[in-house]
Amino acid sequence: MSVAILGAGAFGTALACALGEATLWARDPGHVDAIEAARENSARLPGVLLPAGVRVTADLQEITAETVLLAIPMQQTRGFVEANAALLADRHLVACSKGVDLDLLIGPVGVIREALPEARAALLTGPSFADDIARGLPTALTLACADETLGRSLQEKLSTQNLRLYRNSDVIGAELGGALKNVIAIAAGITIGAELGQSARAALMARGYAEMQRLALALGAQPETLAGLSGLGDLILTCGSDKSRNFRYGLALGRGEGFDSATTVEGAATARAVARLARERGIDMPITRMVAALVEGYLTLTEARDALLARPLTEE
Repeated sequence: MSVAILGAGAFGTALACALGEATLWARDPGHVDAIEAARENSARLPGVLLPAGVRVTADLQEITAETVLLAIPMQQTRGFVEANAALLADRHLVACSKGVDLDLLIGPVGVIREALPEARAALLTGPSFADDIARGLPTALTLACADETLGRSLQEKLSTQNLRLYRNSDVIGAELGGALKNVIAIAAGITIGAELGQSARAALMARGYAEMQRLALALGAQPETLAGLSGLGDLILTCGSDKSRNFRYGLALGRGEGFDSATTVEGAATARAVARLARERGIDMPITRMVAALVEGYLTLTEARDALLARPLTEE
């Protein structure tokens, strides 16, 4: 199988485990040596042995696969693609991150196309925890690709017995579903961390989903996409489990605790980017706005809660 995965974090490693045959690239040679020695990514995905068909390297020149999965954090994607444009130019590129670029205010496929206008790009997203994928537990994801022929090819190449991919041509909707649910997951974590109750979390998820739809539809997404795996499905998963880094980050905010700065929390940057995007577009997104203000330290938790509860009573 001609597949390479760039990024040996938990998700990239999990995809390599699921596929069984792939080249897995990590930036740090020391990290590669540790993975090869143990045949396990102890730092990011402990307890899961890599299949014999997975090769690990720190040398990008060894990446010869036609299909390249970019398991790079959202805010690093632009710089990575620009720096390696020559290497990536003729590949089938599948973005595996979720978020909105802080500068360009677009999703991962948009970022790839900004750097490589002729890129044949797709997005892999949806409700999934790396540990579940790596251990072969049944998981369904969205493969969003505007090119139907490429989408079908990638679907066949990347699907396995336990990893089921559903095609979708609505790339913008899939990008926004995956990005915005992280913001709502932070808010859900804050709600539980602050001991505001399960009822408050349910209300926040429902109103958060309304916000997701409001922005996505305004930007040209299809409502069916937001109701699918990459929107509602991912929202349900990440708002209800402490396996979600965004939910755990919200828990820490709600409890007034610190959070490991080495842990990537895509929703924190996305909240800031989306709050700006919504303001520029004149779209009302109060939950996102409050999360952004909390992340940036502009509001206290009490001020954010009181501001949401003081909003005018309206129709749902």
